[in-house]
Amino acid sequence: MPRDDQPTGLELDSRRYLASYALFNQAVADHLGMHPTDVQCLNLLSIEPGPYTTGRIAELTGLTSGSATRLVDRLEKAGYVTRQRDEQDRRRVLVEPVPAAMQRLGEFWDSLAEHWQAMFDGYTEQEMALLSRHMRRTTELAKRQIEHLRALPPR
Repeated sequence: MPRDDQPTGLELDSRRYLASYALFNQAVADHLGMHPTDVQCLNLLSIEPGPYTTGRIAELTGLTSGSATRLVDRLEKAGYVTRQRDEQDRRRVLVEPVPAAMQRLGEFWDSLAEHWQAMFDGYTEQEMALLSRHMRRTTELAKRQIEHLRALPPR
């Protein structure tokens, strides 16, 4: 019999789900020779509207400006992005994804997509709507939690 303070049901499923995705992301990053955050930044750059600056990347990823700068440094060194002066505002530096590198990354993700799509094919339209709503709400909650954590003093 579980104790009252022991997690059960949905909480355990949620913790396993989050851990499995973090570990999957780490395996992808290891395979690509990248940092896991870099992989997800490239993912976001492929779906979020530009233009991108280091500040915008910090906003998208929830990283501090210093961490976002180091992330862009790594991505530039790896050939995934370039930095260009904004022609409209020469003080601003734009981070531009390299199309050929992004295409190769997209092809890699496509090689994994078949199994994910097969899993989603087993859901009804209503279930897909619920999953989509849950994912959007989780994304918003994660953003708020990141802001909360950034406001706390370091441990």
